[in-house]
Amino acid sequence: MLDSFSRSAARRARRQYVGLMFRFMGHALEAISRFDKTVIDEARGMPDGLVFQMTVLPSGPALAIEHTGDGVLRYLGSRYDGPVDLSIRFKHLAHAFLVLSFQEKTVEAFANDRMVVDGDIALAVRMTRILNRLEAIILPRLIARRAIKEYPAELGLLEKLPGAIGVYRRVAFSMIRDLRKEALSQ
Repeated sequence: MLDSFSRSAARRARRQYVGLMFRFMGHALEAISRFDKTVIDEARGMPDGLVFQMTVLPSGPALAIEHTGDGVLRYLGSRYDGPVDLSIRFKHLAHAFLVLSFQEKTVEAFANDRMVVDGDIALAVRMTRILNRLEAIILPRLIARRAIKEYPAELGLLEKLPGAIGVYRRVAFSMIRDLRKEALSQ
């Protein structure tokens, strides 16, 4: 019985972690698209109004992002249920946990058939480059190298540090704003 309880508790903990990471990533993508030239240029290559969703099958945690135009991304939340143009779906919570806990690179997850892409593959590759740039900026180099295929050689500490501070600051304000909205709606 204890073993069953501990497996259930571990599953709940993984689900909460993945949900929190998706929420953080959504706010971080919105934040980085406001100032990072590489992300802005990548996002400009996507159609205005494109909605991207990353989720866990069958009904796990999710995040949704909209390209509002001119390279700007807007976080639509974790409960978005409108039309989606591009989605990357993890086949199982354990697969999402491996990627979001930096135990497996995103490209390895694709290669290991742990993810499904619905939509234009070229746009999925573009979105993956944006996610990789975000991880390179906000994660320490040692961890980022475990998370992304190739760490950008040109990304030095003088570029990385202000970018990371900018993202974390904006994410903190956004998440506090969201928590206040949730508290007021209850």
